[in-house]
Amino acid sequence: MNRYKLSISVFIAILFHVSGLIGMLFTEHKEWFITNTPLNLLIMFLLLLWNQPKPNKFFILFVLAAFLTGMGTEMIGVNTGKLFGCYSYGSVLGPHLNGVPWLIGINWFVMVYSSGVIMHLLHEWIRNKYEESGAHLSQKLITFSLVLDGALLTVFFDWVMEPAAVQLGFWQWEGGEIPFYNYLCWFLISAALLWLFRYLRFEKANHFAVHLFIIQLLFFLILRWYS
Repeated sequence: MNRYKLSISVFIAILFHVSGLIGMLFTEHKEWFITNTPLNLLIMFLLLLWNQPKPNKFFILFVLAAFLTGMGTEMIGVNTGKLFGCYSYGSVLGPHLNGVPWLIGINWFVMVYSSGVIMHLLHEWIRNKYEESGAHLSQKLITFSLVLDGALLTVFFDWVMEPAAVQLGFWQWEGGEIPFYNYLCWFLISAALLWLFRYLRFEKANHFAVHLFIIQLLFFLILRWYS
């Protein structure tokens, strides 16, 4: 059943993102595809939840923590400029709360969770290799590496996404420049969420999260190159 869900989900994710790329880059209906971005993001979020192995109260807690943290920090950023920099959201991403689209909170969960899953699976593989050789990795080292590397991976995704997102009208930066401070805030906030991800007791081997991260990264890379 898990393989069936994964295969169906990956197929849907590839279909939506490839269709979006073709529509935005090679047809006269670019605006229609852009306006349907919220539907795409919502479907990917639901597929991520559908593929979560054995969801429990701790998983739900992390979803809520990531969503509320994302919404809260973005509200501070949009309304004060004290986080991320001076920017504002357009209408593309749907309904807003205090200047921030609800989907941004969902996007925070998807990005941080996917980065966390990738790092978790990578560390599990490394730990198994060490144990096969008779060595052991300390839990503190694993935690530090997961939080640091996961936060860097999240920031890398944001760096790839930013120019394309601006071109698509998701948000705009004052003066047109993306400040380094934006990436610093992303790193610190995602690191805090990844620390929570590390210690909350829920199953973290969600393989669809890995596929979705790669699919979305390639999507924004191609848009960045050709937009």
